Amino acid sequence: MTAFNVVRFKVKPGSAEQFIEAHRAMRPEFKGYISGNMVRTGDRTFCFVGEWRNFQSIVDARPEMVSMLDRIRHLLEDLGAELGMTDPVSGESVLRLGPPQKVAKKKTAKSRRPAKRASSRKTGAGTKRKGTAKRKTARKR
Repeated sequence: MTAFNVVRFKVKPGSAEQFIEAHRAMRPEFKGYISGNMVRTGDRTFCFVGEWRNFQSIVDARPEMVSMLDRIRHLLEDLGAELGMTDPVSGESVLRLGPPQKVAKKKTAKSRRPAKRASSRKTGAGTKRKGTAKRKTARKR
């Protein structure tokens, strides 16, 4: 079952761009890692959301994730409330939400357009209609 890890960060004043660039340069190759997004939640606060094949993949990758965190720890500020530099949580997905399904509406008899009818207009003697001129073709014998 798909799992996610979410990590909340607060960067030191003036370190936001360096923090973003450091993450852009990281190319995690964890087994079971699908994708991740860094979300800016305030001037100096961010959340990383990682998608994983299963929860065990997150457990197995924790030592490598801590190693990555060590490379940017100098950019982080303590979150307070005895949290430390990060506020990590993770778990299995219990519900996948997507855009609402569009239901095709059936056309009722009233909503259908009436068929176009041929014009009953008559043309004058010297008037030619488009596409009605007869073409002479040479036949090969």
